[in-house]
Amino acid sequence: MFPQLSRVNHVNELGGIAKGNAEAGSSNFVEWEALEREHRVYAFLARGCLSFDVRECILEAIIASSTDNYPEESIDNTLEPRDRVGRRASYWSSKGQSNPAVPETLTYKLVADLCVITEINVRPFLAYFQYGYPIYSAKSVRFRMGHVKSSMDNLVDESCQDSGNHKFVWTYTSQEFPMAQENRLQNFKLPEPILCIGGILQIELLGRVQRQEMDGLFYICVSHVQVVGRPLSPAFGIRILEPSKKFVLEASPVSTLQMRVRDLEKIVNLLRGNVVDVEHGFGWDIDDEESDEEDVDII
Repeated sequence: MFPQLSRVNHVNELGGIAKGNAEAGSSNFVEWEALEREHRVYAFLARGCLSFDVRECILEAIIASSTDNYPEESIDNTLEPRDRVGRRASYWSSKGQSNPAVPETLTYKLVADLCVITEINVRPFLAYFQYGYPIYSAKSVRFRMGHVKSSMDNLVDESCQDSGNHKFVWTYTSQEFPMAQENRLQNFKLPEPILCIGGILQIELLGRVQRQEMDGLFYICVSHVQVVGRPLSPAFGIRILEPSKKFVLEASPVSTLQMRVRDLEKIVNLLRGNVVDVEHGFGWDIDDEESDEEDVDII
């Protein structure tokens, strides 16, 4: 389903009640019970990846690798869709560099520890208050997804400027995407949906194209960032196991039961001839469902 799931150590159903059996304690029974649990959780996960709502996934901005004038030009401004708020420009600006190859990073926390990310949108900033209306874009962008190292209590240092790479474990790194020197929300659609494990996304801005006339240095400025995908919480969560870099996939039995109820409602509507949104399908096969008795056992 997702290559990132190769890091799963085992799965849990939170609040689930273990099934009684005369053979409880035997290795065969324990192994069979674990396989049943994995089947249920992965089936629900596959369904959620297809049926949960698509939405904006950024919760908050964490840190930028550099900021020219903090806090006026901080990374927090990239959460604002408008490039002007009142009479003030809204954007993040890097520090100036004489070397145009110096990269920058913007790091964000997502709304859930597990998100299926499909696209990232970035709008370079047009400096309408400078002569010639320069656009401070990057040459290209690259995206990383992962989680915070458990030993890191403070993600932001006093300077509020840091790439933060030593604070995170990256489980996915994208290809490079070319960025146009245009003042528009540029869409970077990933080749396939990516499961972000840990709720951290970083944008790498590679290469500088615009020199500021006032000081002759190269800058990168971003007006707005948008991350689009399907948050999987509260139905699913994770628990990182360090230093192995593996994780426990946790599913809420209440949430999975609610998913079954919603699917049954869709089927009833179809049987009644009502129009149902089936753009993504149900994501499950009736023949694969377990018996009613087993359904009761997991809640």
